[in-house]
Amino acid sequence: MKTLRPTSFDVAERAGVSQSTVSRALRGSPGVNAETRARVAAAARELGYVVDRHASSLRLKSSETIALVTICRPGEDRSAINPFYFALLGSIAAATSARGFNLLVSFQESAANFRADFVASGLADAMIVIGTTSNRAAWDYFREAQVSGLDFVCWGSPGAPFHWMRSDNERGGRLAAEHFIAAGRRHLAFVGPQRSPQRQFDERRDGFTAALAAHGIAPVIAEPPAGPDRHAQGVAAARDLLARHPGIDAIFAASDMLALGVLQGLRDMGRRVPDDVALIGFDGIRAGTLADPALTTLEPDIDAAAEALVAMALEDDGHTRSGTRIPVRLAARGTA
Repeated sequence: MKTLRPTSFDVAERAGVSQSTVSRALRGSPGVNAETRARVAAAARELGYVVDRHASSLRLKSSETIALVTICRPGEDRSAINPFYFALLGSIAAATSARGFNLLVSFQESAANFRADFVASGLADAMIVIGTTSNRAAWDYFREAQVSGLDFVCWGSPGAPFHWMRSDNERGGRLAAEHFIAAGRRHLAFVGPQRSPQRQFDERRDGFTAALAAHGIAPVIAEPPAGPDRHAQGVAAARDLLARHPGIDAIFAASDMLALGVLQGLRDMGRRVPDDVALIGFDGIRAGTLADPALTTLEPDIDAAAEALVAMALEDDGHTRSGTRIPVRLAARGTA
């Protein structure tokens, strides 16, 4: 009876890593640290695994590339993508370059261009997914891809089965509430999606409402009306909110793009910011600093996020594959 030769998948199971990490470790990729390379090498020796250089010369050749998938809305002009994702993309590019890797960027919006096999096809050594929360079809596709065994990490994804990282959203919501309370605001509202497939908006809302509850305050929760983008949704949300609750004196918006729309909507309704209504967003995008008045926001550490995403994607030791939180700080500016 012929004995089956051990495979790289056997080595991966023995070493407690993914098959792609085995490939990178055995070819000396800089994306795998010394401890992991040693563990993989030991597992290979124990199993008697030897790389067939002829059969795998193409498959195991290091691409020294990380693939970054950016999910867009169907039909969305690339210039209209949330600036937060461009900022994150830039920081990921810097973190990738610092490791001596290249970055392959793929914008995806529909079944016509969904793709998750960059690592399996040998085009990349690791893959990261970021992008809009509103494209449910895309997240359904990548959920199925993750379940099928294709490996990647995500920013702000819906949770299981994804390997994910998010801002410390709940703390951000608490910081917003505490800032409003300290300023004497008592008639507050949260503007943000209530049925998003991703958890970050819920976490921001929950942190906000929990902090206010400690002061006996129950905020108004406002779902933005449908619109072509977050800015348009924010404009409509502000108008609807003030029509129903004219006494509102502070608003926490779930993202900066929503907040910038809310700012315009408040002006359209004749409200002065921050005199009549204070406003806080979330994301720390540069456009917020250019608003008049400049937008107060919860600002994640984007560079730290990028470093951690790259480390997670390459499976560096010391970086959990799921549940990593990135710290946020309140950047107090003109709107609050």
